[in-house]
Amino acid sequence: METPDLFASTQGYLIAGVDEVGRGPLAGDVVAAAVILPEHPPEGLTDSKALSESRRNHLAAQIREQAVSWSLGRASVAEIDELNILQASLLAMRRAVDGLSMRPDLVLVDGNRLPLWSYEARAIVKGDLTEPAISAASILAKVTRDEEMTRLDAQYPGYGLAAHKGYPTKAHLEALRRLGVTPIHRRSFGPVKRLLAGPEVG
Repeated sequence: METPDLFASTQGYLIAGVDEVGRGPLAGDVVAAAVILPEHPPEGLTDSKALSESRRNHLAAQIREQAVSWSLGRASVAEIDELNILQASLLAMRRAVDGLSMRPDLVLVDGNRLPLWSYEARAIVKGDLTEPAISAASILAKVTRDEEMTRLDAQYPGYGLAAHKGYPTKAHLEALRRLGVTPIHRRSFGPVKRLLAGPEVG
């Protein structure tokens, strides 16, 4: 049997790429995307973090327009705190693939872990650099999450969410100490957990 081309969906063999964004931040949901690319995908697909914001936004628009199918999935802050960030990330990826308009024959997952599901799948370390479908998913997920954090910045001013996207920067940690913990902060994450516990006595 001929090995299917992993770079496109050809002759009816549907290959989806899936990736998530937002494991490291102290705030906000973890967001995943799943993408089935056309035979001739947009040019310049690579790891979303290696692209400028304007280039990511341009490619995200192309992906939404040209993809055979694409879908977003997420796990909430409450689910992250309940499950842990790894399991929440896998849940978000499963939801993204489940949301595709057609069932893929193969799912390529960025990283070294696969969600619990019934899909034929391969985990590929640094797959967002080598597999265009995963690159497309990483771009969609990052653009979506970044836009959400910018909107949340207006809802929770003073934390700098639009700038650092919820990651534990010095400015974010100082804002947390000054302004306190919001409903969008992950209470199970060390810096937030320590703030909620209050000053140590001794």
